[in-house]
Amino acid sequence: MRVLLFGATGMVGQGVLRECLLDPDVTHVLAVGRSATGQRHETLREIVVPDVANLSSIEPELSGFDACFFCLGVSSVGMDEANYRRLTYDLTLSVARTLARLHTAPRPSHPALTFVYVSGAGTDSTAHGRVMWARVKGETENALMTLPFTRAVMFRPAYIQPLHGVRSKTAWYRAAYAVFGWLYPVLKRIAPKYVTSTDQIGKAMLIVAKRGAPKTVLESADINAIA
Repeated sequence: MRVLLFGATGMVGQGVLRECLLDPDVTHVLAVGRSATGQRHETLREIVVPDVANLSSIEPELSGFDACFFCLGVSSVGMDEANYRRLTYDLTLSVARTLARLHTAPRPSHPALTFVYVSGAGTDSTAHGRVMWARVKGETENALMTLPFTRAVMFRPAYIQPLHGVRSKTAWYRAAYAVFGWLYPVLKRIAPKYVTSTDQIGKAMLIVAKRGAPKTVLESADINAIA
């Protein structure tokens, strides 16, 4: 299986990349992002681009994949709706539409594509609610599900525990995990439906790409069950 990964340097993306590199079925991983991961592996190749929303210069490199794991995302804290929408809806759909066009015809050099998007618990599928980030995420999910992929699957994790040395790029997330990370085993016991981990997300993505998913939108409990 050939995997295209966006956001490999973020917390979720780091965990997904780790699972991809451990999976013997994954023969090639292409990580695309604004910065390099710093990792070296025989199956890993990286392309650093200044603007992920404009992939025209690297389009020839983006065909022939079986799955795209889209782990790019930003926190809405301190952002107005216009900027959050630009970095969430506009960016994601720009990439997804490019990949849908490149992978429409299933043939050996251009297989049909599974697109997995990391959204978040509480996303508003109506796209009309009062919470700005949930509304924008919902609109993004809805648009992705209209594109001609083999399947488009939305991952909506709630609390995510970083494991195996994975660290968030966001300073206040790192501080929060440093203070409260020890609670992870407790949270798993008292609220298992709302807790997952970076390795569980990565494993579940790979299984969804190989075998499909029981439904289009997967919450934390679904992600853990699949993994």
